[in-house]
Amino acid sequence: KPSWLKPSGALQRSLSLQDEQQAIQHFPGRLCPPQWKSGKRRTLNSVAIGINVLAPWLVFCGIFAAMSFHLHYMSQALAWTTVVAGLVLAGIAGFLAHRTKMRDADPSWYTFAALAFLIATVAAAVLGDMNYWYNMQPYYDIENINTYPAVDPAREKGQQLMDAGRAYFVEGTGLDTSKSMAFKNLDKYCVAPIVSGQEPLTSYDFWAVGVNCCSGTAADFRCGEFDNPKARSGLRLMRDDQRPFFRLAVQQAEAAYNIKATHPLFFYWMQDPVAEMMSYRSDGFKYGLLAMLTHFAFNLLCVIGAVYAFSKLSHEF
Repeated sequence: KPSWLKPSGALQRSLSLQDEQQAIQHFPGRLCPPQWKSGKRRTLNSVAIGINVLAPWLVFCGIFAAMSFHLHYMSQALAWTTVVAGLVLAGIAGFLAHRTKMRDADPSWYTFAALAFLIATVAAAVLGDMNYWYNMQPYYDIENINTYPAVDPAREKGQQLMDAGRAYFVEGTGLDTSKSMAFKNLDKYCVAPIVSGQEPLTSYDFWAVGVNCCSGTAADFRCGEFDNPKARSGLRLMRDDQRPFFRLAVQQAEAAYNIKATHPLFFYWMQDPVAEMMSYRSDGFKYGLLAMLTHFAFNLLCVIGAVYAFSKLSHEF
């Protein structure tokens, strides 16, 4: 062609740019591979990674706290509502994963979030309820009932101290291990009467208790601080599931020793009930902190594994 018919260099570059843009629009997958758009994709993945590291852990912490601590004691319904909210959140993430897949986009992080929320919710509900049952509920129960000083087992009756959480007995009070007894139902539920003086009591209404701390065949009560000469206090048994078995052990003692227990109350025998009660509280917070840190480490490892797996899949395709 004559030189005056040839397009200039600037015009050639403009035409080639237009051709390239049209080709990209018609064949985006072939002419524009994923790494060409990596700037925006990296930003989105970074946000997704950060959300999946923190959000499931925050859900776990919130549900665990609700199931373990004061909210559960005040209202079980509200505590379990947080569990339902966690399951709803997992369902929403699953729905977003399905919708993203239907739009031919990558649903990987939505799918991961749904599973992470589900695991966090179930684990927090189970572990939080266990922590509440074994540590925090006994602490709250004892904290919210009465303390009785100078209790004399020879004069006081069980009906007078039905709301006792801590009982401090008078000087000279001790355990009469010669009248101890055990009831066996898988575990051995051991009891021994708390007495003052040497005279037989009209009604043995105060009993020291323990689990698997006696032989069951002889009067050898070895529960709590039975061998501490300074111990003359009791922390009330608050486990409703154990109380019937201790009551059966007392009935056996009544029959074996020809004594009477009109309204037996059960205590853990010790020197300092306050320290024991606060140990429930400290154990509850300690296990709570351990559970939260463990879940964070577990979820972080899962995110790292997901990042590695998703990067391998993107290279394959």
